[in-house]
Amino acid sequence: MAHKGNAKTKENGDAAAPKAGAESREHQAPPARLTGAEILWATLAGEGVTDVFGYPGGAILPAYDALRKFPIRHVLVRHEQGAAHMADGYARASGDVGVAIATSGPGATNLVTGIATAMLDSIPIVCITGNVSSKVLGTDAFQEVDITGITLPVTKHNFLVNKTEDLAHALRHAFQIARSGRPGPVLVDITKDAQQATAEFDFEAAKPKPYRPHPMLRVEESGLAAAADLIRDAKRPVILAGHGVMESGAMEQVRTLAERAQIPVGLTLLGIGGFPASHPLCLGMMGMHGEAWVNHAIQEADLLIACGMRFDDRVTGRLTEYAQKANKIHIEVDPAEINKNVKVDVALVGDLREVLEMLLPRIAGRDGAAWIKTIEASKGAVAVSDIKNLPDSGHLYAAHVMHDLWRMTGGDAIIVTDVGQHQMWEAQYYHHDHPRTLITSGGLGTMGYALPAAIGAKFACPEREVWVIAGDGGFQMTAAELATIVQEKLKINIAVINNGYLGMVRQWQEFFYERNYEATPLVSPDFVKLADAHGIPGRAVRERSEVEAAVKAARSAPGAYLLNFLVEKEDSVYPMIPAGSALHEMIRRPDRDPLEERADDK
Repeated sequence: MAHKGNAKTKENGDAAAPKAGAESREHQAPPARLTGAEILWATLAGEGVTDVFGYPGGAILPAYDALRKFPIRHVLVRHEQGAAHMADGYARASGDVGVAIATSGPGATNLVTGIATAMLDSIPIVCITGNVSSKVLGTDAFQEVDITGITLPVTKHNFLVNKTEDLAHALRHAFQIARSGRPGPVLVDITKDAQQATAEFDFEAAKPKPYRPHPMLRVEESGLAAAADLIRDAKRPVILAGHGVMESGAMEQVRTLAERAQIPVGLTLLGIGGFPASHPLCLGMMGMHGEAWVNHAIQEADLLIACGMRFDDRVTGRLTEYAQKANKIHIEVDPAEINKNVKVDVALVGDLREVLEMLLPRIAGRDGAAWIKTIEASKGAVAVSDIKNLPDSGHLYAAHVMHDLWRMTGGDAIIVTDVGQHQMWEAQYYHHDHPRTLITSGGLGTMGYALPAAIGAKFACPEREVWVIAGDGGFQMTAAELATIVQEKLKINIAVINNGYLGMVRQWQEFFYERNYEATPLVSPDFVKLADAHGIPGRAVRERSEVEAAVKAARSAPGAYLLNFLVEKEDSVYPMIPAGSALHEMIRRPDRDPLEERADDK
């Protein structure tokens, strides 16, 4: 089973080292002399790593040769992009650092999309690459590429190690950086000769200096007092809960704040699960495809309390008209995010959980009934997440699939989505009460993410039920990882939402490009046959009445199972805020069935 540490307890790089018994340091045996390849694995083991995802090649081959000596499981991917996404999914599901490994040149560059995905969503992964020997660095040797230069904009930090004696420290430092502050990806590039040469290995001696928070990570007494005053005086407050709630482990503190002060909570896409969907104060998802009443509440609020979120464009809409009536409190670990997009009145820069623990004693109970009643009244009869408002006239809609999957799993599964319409429908219709149960690419919006990320999540949480939800476009990008699922004998259920289009792009073409469906109709293989070719059973689903039996079959199967849901082709995600529009300027679901409207057009 994978190592399950609390990421918050390891910021100082204090992960468990190899056992040294009760002897004092001066009476221990002298440090062992190991090859760089052996030091690599010994350091990873000391950091608590039990699983890595990778693909071998010449420049990293010394490391692979040494792997047999260490208790670390290597998962052979079918493409290095899959390795980075697996490490990412592992990290999101577990809270630990995920590890990917690749060779030089194309092996390293194939990691870049996955590294960028982790960077934009603040996911702690360490990517290890081999490179050519130091003597030929810079000569355009076979499969040489400046991977540290390439990844500089999409990593928190990266290392080029060309001396064996520097390797353990670089790796331990990489783990510290990945975990600390605002988490993120770190790359360690190791030349081949540094893997082959020998050096003394002392895990404890390689420990980096204690993590030093940014000088601005200091909450002033005046800031806490000002925030408490704003909360006390607010009549229409809203908490905005982002991904940082889970990264900080601040779920309990956010819930205490909401309940004590009776403040409703809106969620970002990556914040879903940080506050229970079933809680009476939970409003649901905000933003471009969020619940309409959440966006209206934000626009009418007199106070926003932003918790571990960064006010990205998909959340705010047009900035000049964003929450103009509201004072704003921003609690955020990254000083660079303060006032970057939205100017705030009170900035509390620090770890969210720690800041809330300082703030909560200052917060008294307050009566929020009138404001909550106003929001409830604004919902009307057309709740996005109310399945009763979807037409059920013989057509199979993706929303039906999401709702039935939520109902049948009890909301307890780990859902790993790809990117597109199905991603938004999942966020709307699968209600997450627990953290780390929705794993998805938010900031980069990486198609092809779901299948490999689900493999990583399953390794992190082997006892959990894991579902892939992917569109027919994104699924084809990384479908080769079906072979990895089979080779590793993983129980992962796969739901392909197959509408024959690149669905979200088609929706934009429908709304803004006069239905010029250029390059979005999509020819796909028979996904059930494709799964069968890998030894994975499956079935196609064409009607709503077939969904329940199909999901039961997948859940009861001993191994992986694929369901190909042939859903309505030209359905759209509602509400939708057009690019450049204000948060309240939403396109709402038509009163009539869109299929009937298209029939009239013809």
